[in-house]
Amino acid sequence: MSKKIAVLGVGRIGKMHAEIISKQIQGLEVAAIFDAYSPNAEKVGAELNIPVAPNLEAVLASDIDAVAICTSTDTHVDLTIAAAEAGKAIFLEKPVSLNLNEVDRALAAVESAGVPLQIGFNRRFDPSHNAVRDAVADGQIGETQLVRITSRDPAPPPIDYIKVSGGLFLDMTIHDFDMARFVTGSEVVEVYAKAAVRVDPAIGEAGDVDTAVIVLTHADGTITTIDNSRQAAYGYDQRVEVFGSEGMVKSENPRRNTTEVHRVDGTALSLIPHFFLDRYVPSFVAEWDSFVAGLDSGEMPVTGVDGRQPLIIGLAAWESVKTGRPVLTSSITTV
Repeated sequence: MSKKIAVLGVGRIGKMHAEIISKQIQGLEVAAIFDAYSPNAEKVGAELNIPVAPNLEAVLASDIDAVAICTSTDTHVDLTIAAAEAGKAIFLEKPVSLNLNEVDRALAAVESAGVPLQIGFNRRFDPSHNAVRDAVADGQIGETQLVRITSRDPAPPPIDYIKVSGGLFLDMTIHDFDMARFVTGSEVVEVYAKAAVRVDPAIGEAGDVDTAVIVLTHADGTITTIDNSRQAAYGYDQRVEVFGSEGMVKSENPRRNTTEVHRVDGTALSLIPHFFLDRYVPSFVAEWDSFVAGLDSGEMPVTGVDGRQPLIIGLAAWESVKTGRPVLTSSITTV
């Protein structure tokens, strides 16, 4: 029998999750959706033929097994605590919160209630990125020495979003911080970041940056470099490379098709994807399959700790930009 889940928040990401679960995931049924903006919930409910809950209380009082929290970041902690106290398993989109104290408050409630929690770091489930991690874990490239992660968006988000997002490091690079931990299997102990406004002055006026290079030092000595840009003219650029004592493994961007045109004046390939949904839908499907498996086993592959650690790295990156110095992750503590 399929487990039942309610999707809380059906903006772009929440609607995508609801649609993927409804159409592609075995063993999980979207029993309800809820959005604070009811016209949006009604619209999505009609499109996907999913019942719309009148309020959060009705959702948590129902016989659902789980909730997917896809609302704005500032609501994540309170919704997580409410769901945990109601005994529901939780899928929580990243970040848990922009505040470390609040993250700990949410995780404490989850632990106290004993409910499963999975954080939405979908890129771990990308087949190519996952194969990089497997090659490293299997020892195929020997001792890990260097990691290089490139993450460049095709265009920046709206300025109004940037103002509340936590900035580049907590909104965008947080995925890369998770990827660094994932592929190496080693925690980050030091962060050094350089950042600038090279794409749009309005981003700087909003208190953010749009271009950055971050150097991470891991506990095992591995050095990771991450380069970010909010605007890559050629598409959504997502690559991971790990170099070791016995070899190298990397994941490249997929192409829209495999056609190659060879002429006397050169060779032309198709474009890379231009949007995250074009690039990462298979990872979202695999992510939900893992969640269903976790409901049965009680063990989720992306834990609360996996949600907490990238936030610490991101906060250290901001501190590094402000001070111009490397920052130890151990110095980022709750207050």
